Amino acid sequence: MSARPTIVVSSDAPDGPMAVLAKTHPDITVLGCDSYEALPDLISKSDAEVVFTIKFDRGSLYPRAALVESPTVRWVSVGGSGTDHLRPWDPARVTVTNSAGVAADMMAEYVFGAMLSFSLGLRGFAREQAARNWTAGKVEPIQGKTLLILGLGKTGQAVASRAKAFGMTTLGVRADPKPTGYIDEVHAMADLPKLWGRADFILCAVPLLESTRGIVGRGAFAAMKPSAVLIDVSRGGVVDETALLTALDGGRIKGAALDVFATEPLPPAHPLWGYYNVIVTPHCSSVYDGWDVKSARMFADNLTRYRRGEPLANVVDPGRGY
Repeated sequence: MSARPTIVVSSDAPDGPMAVLAKTHPDITVLGCDSYEALPDLISKSDAEVVFTIKFDRGSLYPRAALVESPTVRWVSVGGSGTDHLRPWDPARVTVTNSAGVAADMMAEYVFGAMLSFSLGLRGFAREQAARNWTAGKVEPIQGKTLLILGLGKTGQAVASRAKAFGMTTLGVRADPKPTGYIDEVHAMADLPKLWGRADFILCAVPLLESTRGIVGRGAFAAMKPSAVLIDVSRGGVVDETALLTALDGGRIKGAALDVFATEPLPPAHPLWGYYNVIVTPHCSSVYDGWDVKSARMFADNLTRYRRGEPLANVVDPGRGY
C-alpha cells in the first residue's frame, strides 16, 4: 500500500469516475481505459496498484487475470455489487471491494415495477390498446400478498422496506439468519422448500455462488403457486433456465421478470424472448443516469481510507461472494 498509488479506471465511459477522482484526489495519477483488450498492458506498463472497474460487454472476455493475478495490483474496487467475474482470487494477494447499495433503491423500483406490471395486467392492457379493443378488465392489489426475498443484502432490504409500505408480508432467506428490518420472517436457505408455496412474488437478489447456482430449479417451480411471479435481478445461473421454460410451458407459474441470464446478451433465438408472460430486460435494473459517478464517490471515500492505511469498506470475502 502506498500513499500515492497509480489508479486505473476501467469502464466503457471512464471520464465520469475520473472527474470525481480529479476533484477528490488531485495529487495522484489516474489512467482511464475503455477497452478490455488494452487493460492488461496498461496495468503492466503503469505498475497500477489500484483498479476501479465497471464491467461492460463489448464482445470480449473480461480480463480477470490482469486484475487479480497482477504482480502490482493490490486492490480491485468493483463499481457494482457482483464479483463473480473476478473469482477466484487470493485475498492475501489482492483485496476486492464492491459498491454494494449503490443501486439498491433503483433496483427496488424495478422490482416493484415488475410486480405492479403483473398485478395490474399492464401487458395485457397494452395488447388490447394496440388492437383498439375496449375490453372488460380488472386489476389486482399487491396489498396482502406475500413476497419471498432470496438474499437480504442492500437490494433485498430496500425492496422489503417498500413492500411493508404496500402492506405485503415479507419472507426472507439469508446465509446467516438473523432479525432483519422489514422482514416478517427470516429463514435459512435450507428452509426454501417450505417457503416456495407461500409466496405470491419471489425475488432473487443473491450473489452467484456454488451454493446459489440453480437454486430456483425444477423442485422450486413444482412447489410454487400457479399464480406466483418470479423476479430475478441477481446473476444469470441462479435460476435454472431450462426448469423455468418447463414451468412456463406447463403453466406452473404466472410469469417472470428477468434482468439477468445465463448467457448475456440473451441470444436472439433464445425461447425466453417469445413468452408473453415474461418481461426481458438487458441487465439494466441497476443502471440509471449518474450511478457510475455515485459509485466513483464511494470508491473515492474508500481510497481516502486506503491512502491512510485504514480498513477498507465493503471488502468481499471470495468464499461468500459478498
